[in-house]
Amino acid sequence: MKKIALSLLVVSALFVSCSSDDDSNGNGTSDPEVIAPATYDFQRNGVSTVNYSGQTTRIEMGDLFVAALNDPFRTEAQLDGMFDHVEGNPDFPDADLNASDKSLRNKTAASNDYFASNTTDAAAIKADFDAWIASQVSEVFPRWNDIASVGVAGQIQEAGGGAVRYINAKGLEYNQAINKGLIGALMLDQILNNYLSTSVLDAGSNVTDNDANIVSEGENYTTMEHKWDEAFGYVYGTDDASIPTLNQDSFLNKYLSRVENDEDYTGLAQRVYDAFKLGRAAIVAKNYTVRDAQAQIIREELSKVIGIRAVYYLEQGKLTKNAGDNGAAFHDLSEGFGFIYSLQFTRQPNTNMPYFTKTEVDGFIEELMEGNGFWDISDDTLDTMSQIIANAFDITIAEAGS
Repeated sequence: MKKIALSLLVVSALFVSCSSDDDSNGNGTSDPEVIAPATYDFQRNGVSTVNYSGQTTRIEMGDLFVAALNDPFRTEAQLDGMFDHVEGNPDFPDADLNASDKSLRNKTAASNDYFASNTTDAAAIKADFDAWIASQVSEVFPRWNDIASVGVAGQIQEAGGGAVRYINAKGLEYNQAINKGLIGALMLDQILNNYLSTSVLDAGSNVTDNDANIVSEGENYTTMEHKWDEAFGYVYGTDDASIPTLNQDSFLNKYLSRVENDEDYTGLAQRVYDAFKLGRAAIVAKNYTVRDAQAQIIREELSKVIGIRAVYYLEQGKLTKNAGDNGAAFHDLSEGFGFIYSLQFTRQPNTNMPYFTKTEVDGFIEELMEGNGFWDISDDTLDTMSQIIANAFDITIAEAGS
């Protein structure tokens, strides 16, 4: 799959200066030339056509929500309100967010390709997040100032006077499970399995409208342009679209930065940004062959971010645990838990399949939480899990785990 996607990247780049004899619109003419702009900047009649305000709103809601998960004075109802916001409710310390009709929960496990016809799994995934919120309030908040021990929730400090972590009886930080789980269940799922999908991009009259430059009512963009922008927004919604600095939110943008800063994966972030630019330019040029090739690149690279970070946190958790620092170990393993949960929302290029199914992910989660959970998890269990994940993404534990 890695070789296929890299080949697509090379082929797609050639579309900047050449065209194909096959037209994706089926009209017998050659594909239009596609020239990517220097930055993610697209205009019609001198006015920007780029809009992903809904994604920015959800990322901002998400940042406030995950921060509130570490406030022991919050009630379950308050946290539920932040996760499942209803327009007009005073769930956030921001009037604009409160006035929004956007919600985190209604876009969780809600992609067209994975969940439109799989409402059973969608409901189960939403129920997981609901349960983690409830458990944070009922299990962890009441013991906020108590010292955790095997089988007992409470606080645990990292060695050397480091950060204090708040865990359940098995060592899991629910806030980390939720935070990292949303990277997959909301951001990644909406990008890879919804907005970049032909089922969404080409729905209804989207192709004919885009071909004719027919814009959405009251807007300056075509529906197809907007769908692509919404995918872009889940990565760069709080960043600078022209010059992304990364690490600007608590979700995918942050961990794209983490992977990019690993010398073993330098360049991955640029490949993602370039694919978004070229794909959007292809929509403007009405060249859907190039558009779809960029979607496959984005699917592989963003999926790889999840796999790399899952392995990283499993291996770091093992190392810190062996060094006697359970506080740091449980924090790493909790982040790993969330990234492993997110594996079910990845997507293998040129398929309709994740790198790991929900059943496989559920098996990993069950293994992590078996017995006393992180308190007595073995090196062999962590190494075996890391190797399985690394193999799926064609990466190595040595590179991803350090």
